[in-house]
Amino acid sequence: MTNQPEPLRRETDSLGDIEIAPGALWGIHTQRALNNFPATGRRVPLVLIGSIAVVKHACAVTNAELGFLKRDTVQAIVKACAKICEGGPEIEKQFPLDALQGGAGTSTNMNVNEVIANLALIELGHTPGEYAHVHPLHHVNLHQSTNDVYPTALRIAAIAGVRNLSNAFAKLQGAFQAKETEFQAIPKMGRTELQPAVPMTLGQEFSAFAEAIARDRWRTFKCEERLRLVNIGGTAIGTGLTAPRAFIFRIIEVLRGLTGMGLSRNENVIDATANADAFVEVSGILKASAANLAKIAGDLRLLHFLGEIALPPLQAGSSIMPGKINPVMTECVLQVAMAARANDAIITDCAAHGTLQINEFLPLLAYALLDTIAMLETTARALTKHVGAITADTARCAAYLADSPTLVTAFLPKIGYERAEALSQDYVTARASDPKLTLRAFLAIHLGQSLVDEVLAAPNLIKLGHTET
Repeated sequence: MTNQPEPLRRETDSLGDIEIAPGALWGIHTQRALNNFPATGRRVPLVLIGSIAVVKHACAVTNAELGFLKRDTVQAIVKACAKICEGGPEIEKQFPLDALQGGAGTSTNMNVNEVIANLALIELGHTPGEYAHVHPLHHVNLHQSTNDVYPTALRIAAIAGVRNLSNAFAKLQGAFQAKETEFQAIPKMGRTELQPAVPMTLGQEFSAFAEAIARDRWRTFKCEERLRLVNIGGTAIGTGLTAPRAFIFRIIEVLRGLTGMGLSRNENVIDATANADAFVEVSGILKASAANLAKIAGDLRLLHFLGEIALPPLQAGSSIMPGKINPVMTECVLQVAMAARANDAIITDCAAHGTLQINEFLPLLAYALLDTIAMLETTARALTKHVGAITADTARCAAYLADSPTLVTAFLPKIGYERAEALSQDYVTARASDPKLTLRAFLAIHLGQSLVDEVLAAPNLIKLGHTET
């Protein structure tokens, strides 16, 4: 017996007929978009697809409560939405669209509508495309528009993302705090403008990293407040045209229950449909996090270069130089930070170029925002593991400290500026005669070993200010 190939499915719209590939659960709207937008090869983020499915679930339940959909239809739609949220290779391949598409996200909304409809049809014992039983528009998209579904789903996806990101920052903060404790008794020379400045401890240096990430953790956590106001129920431009009043006020309660998020209906839904500045605000906070990660990664790379710390070796560093090991994790973090800052510029541009009652550029904005959140989260988790394996070279820290002329600054409260300046000048003369002489040894000769040990002891470097005597 010969296996016959699965026949093509043919669907029709106002533009004519089109063939759908065997095994595809999408329909004609998705197929046209697939043909029209082969821009980048970067697909719509799956987290956004899942969030749209959650919105569809909530809408189906609300329509059932209000008597607009039959129970068996709704049950099949809900099961289809659950399958999409569960994901997996077979489901994921049903969402092939390019992230950059015209139409303010209509193609993505229709892709989800069609896949849900066809999954529901299969659940009910029908064949994909038999839309008389479950229709992508008449049933799955009932009382909705792309213009309220897509922004609402983006906010849900972003909230889930920033929650995960805040958690990742919490773990990174903890990793730096652990190193702060581990390195608290290691004196070293602080630096300004890449020049020796005044003494500190390596623990204090790592405490600054921890505090910066603590701010990122809190700011990211608070991003959720900027994203909670949604426009679902506003339909095309925020006026709610074609949606029953009961649906408009009920849908937000159902959606809140499904997501476990503190979502609220925006008091001015027209504003929420037309304007995307909240995403710019969130992106700005993410950009601040990227800036901190870049600063920290650069500092870790420099401290590794100076030999005061050793970053854990991760991989061979060269295809031609045997044994070369590079600080690749810090370089990765720096590149992610660059990409996040570039995405912020994209998000800002997208929000600025919306026109009148809609933002046509939400697909690019959504891709850039969710890309940044995902990049920062995975990078923060990788950096956390990396930081945990950092070691300190106490001897190298001590050597830089002993050899830095500005070390004399620590003695100002004890000996005054004039004497410190004279000692510094005398040290230059003495060093010319004895190149191996360190400033610490020189000061011990002139000030006494006990005073030098007292001033440069790690506890005295850590404490805030000095005690008046």
